[in-house]
Amino acid sequence: MAAIGVHFGYTCACVAIFKDGRADVVANDAGDRVTPAVVSYRATEQIVGIAAKQGRVRNAANTIVKVKQVLGRSLDDPETQAHKTETKLQVVNKQEKLKYELTVGEHSEYVAPEDVAKLIFHKMKETAQSALGSDVTEAVITVPFEFAHAQKRALREAAEAAGFHVLRLIHEPAAALLAYNIGQDCSAGKSHVLVYKLGGTSLSVTVLEVNGGMFRVLNTHTDHSIGGERFTEALAKHLAAEFKRTFKHDLSSNTRAMMKLMNGADMAKHSLSTLGAANCFVDSLHDGIDFECNISRARFELLCSSLFNKSIQPIRPLLEKAGLSTSDINQVVLCGGSARIPRLQHMIREMFSDVELFNSAPPDEVIAVGAALEAGLLVGKDGLAPEEESVTVDVSANDILVKEVDESGAEVFTVLLPSGTPLPARRHHVLSGGGELSSFCLEIYQRSVKEQPEKLAKIVLRNLQPKEENHDIDTVVTMKRDGSVHVSCVEQNSGRPEVITIAAAS
Repeated sequence: MAAIGVHFGYTCACVAIFKDGRADVVANDAGDRVTPAVVSYRATEQIVGIAAKQGRVRNAANTIVKVKQVLGRSLDDPETQAHKTETKLQVVNKQEKLKYELTVGEHSEYVAPEDVAKLIFHKMKETAQSALGSDVTEAVITVPFEFAHAQKRALREAAEAAGFHVLRLIHEPAAALLAYNIGQDCSAGKSHVLVYKLGGTSLSVTVLEVNGGMFRVLNTHTDHSIGGERFTEALAKHLAAEFKRTFKHDLSSNTRAMMKLMNGADMAKHSLSTLGAANCFVDSLHDGIDFECNISRARFELLCSSLFNKSIQPIRPLLEKAGLSTSDINQVVLCGGSARIPRLQHMIREMFSDVELFNSAPPDEVIAVGAALEAGLLVGKDGLAPEEESVTVDVSANDILVKEVDESGAEVFTVLLPSGTPLPARRHHVLSGGGELSSFCLEIYQRSVKEQPEKLAKIVLRNLQPKEENHDIDTVVTMKRDGSVHVSCVEQNSGRPEVITIAAAS
């Protein structure tokens, strides 16, 4: 039975199919194995993929990029504000929901991020079905480790709206390990694996413990300020400087010309991963002037030297927080399209000189392949006995906190379940409130990396009997493997209980 794995990235999407005991990435109708996650809206149609990306120069206001950045987020979320600034798209609140405001033809059109993601997922579904020759809906979708419940839910709903039956959401680092068959041998001893992912807009580094066919995330780090686009921008700025030197025209404030240079720089950057030099040609860049420039790999590496250093800087601190050093790492897995840059691979090899580096598969396809393998396991593919399956130890993607008020009246957040806690997990905490209170309110929050706490639920204990001493509230928070949170509160004196369950998005 066939199944599908989809990696929905910030800048690109990739689909792999599991059939006859193996997983393979399939090419789209343009012959590309990776599809730009770009959607262009026109008066009579929506265009997805490379055509939308290339046409953005002429239709920038109605071309949506990086939609994953705002899935499941609110308008005042810092990530949404950053998205608006970077993409220059109009993002507004419409009927209390986040929408893109587009001008299609003579009318304004409001499009939800989930609807944009749906079109990209539908493109992935069409690509897979074209290769299989039949309609297959069972799929595993990958998600970043730092995604909160709302983001996971939005991603799942978009996939289901496109016609997928989502078997599971799987973390990207776990999918990368599955792709290389790491952790599948249950008789193997304990080892430590570093998954290094440099995608289009973000860097993610995760260290995992693999033991007896089980994965456990020890620590993870995500940085949205570094990614493949930063390297493209550095090259585009160099090309603009070359144009100015030759033709005496400054293009830095010409949005359309800079978009053309970004497209040319992006193609040149990809060529430089396999060639020592690349030629960048842009037709009618400015005032009818054609621009051509040759760029060597050495020049590219010099232009991006600070970016290379920034890309590997988080590795050692991440390992230190996990109580490890580079010598404790047994294997390093590279994924994300920008991880194919030779200079970056060389720097990682130098850091882990005696470690096996997994980079034989195209880094931008690895995660989709792992998702397809997981999908094959879940649909019960013959030839895979239950004892041959690995077990992924799920971990909490976010901090789970309880809000308290201290003696001065200030709000205090106490972390009960830190991100990275292996699941299932249970924590006990005692809250205190003044004896004069007749009711007690408990609020549970979650917090993603570098974000403000987001309220998940509120529990109110009512009809408490006044007393001289403080009310002591026994609180137990349990998070299951599926990410659902169960909270119970009991007032010690009366035994009055309150219970609430917060469903998981995945």
